[in-house]
Amino acid sequence: MGPTAASIGDGVVYIGNRGDATLCVIDAKSLVRLGCVPVSEDHTVTPDGVAYVAAAREVWVTLRPKAGDNAAAKSLEVFDASDPSHLKPKTKIPLDGLAEGYAVDNERGLFYTNIEEAGRTVAIDVRSHKIVGEWNPGSIDLQGLAPDNARRFLFVACGDHVVSLDAGHGGKVIDSITTGPGLDNIDYSSDGKVLYAAASQAATLTVAEVDDSGKFRLKATVPTVKGARGVVAGKGQAAYLIDPAEGCILKLTHK
Repeated sequence: MGPTAASIGDGVVYIGNRGDATLCVIDAKSLVRLGCVPVSEDHTVTPDGVAYVAAAREVWVTLRPKAGDNAAAKSLEVFDASDPSHLKPKTKIPLDGLAEGYAVDNERGLFYTNIEEAGRTVAIDVRSHKIVGEWNPGSIDLQGLAPDNARRFLFVACGDHVVSLDAGHGGKVIDSITTGPGLDNIDYSSDGKVLYAAASQAATLTVAEVDDSGKFRLKATVPTVKGARGVVAGKGQAAYLIDPAEGCILKLTHK
């Protein structure tokens, strides 16, 4: 176990290290490590997802328990990043389950995450740190999130399919697209209005356009490799996936 998540801040990169339960700051130009802080004071949890929230100048961390009871990890840890190079613990946001996946709308000051046990997607105000929306995507197998902040759609990975929610109108379900089993993180290109979803068990990458009503149109189903479950949208029509078995990065393009 080691580094598991990263987020780009103001001239720095924040990295969550599950191996020693810390959050580290790396200078983005020199790549020098500027320091690390424990994710929690009691050392009972480790970082899962890490997100820099520019609207509040904070770093938000989703958690996993080190061992045993999930109770200690049912929250979000929030760090003050007003000095980007030196994080300070700020507050904890309690949840009624483990947080899975995240997405940020900095313009509206909203942080989205899934609550695994409850089968809900929630919206949290980044200034008040209060839950302001709770939505039902229709699944309890909730994984990654990806936003279209311009059109206020939120895409939720649900095990073997992705659901489109209307984040601007009560989080109602707009559409769904089947991807095959084994989803984790998904990604979205706001420029191309294209969703990418990698299914690790099916060994495929689903590429789908999203129209102005929030509905999906399948563009391609691209063969990948078993175990590839995280995807990052690149420039143009490229996407990048990690092949965990071979320890390499796959670049895929589509037309």
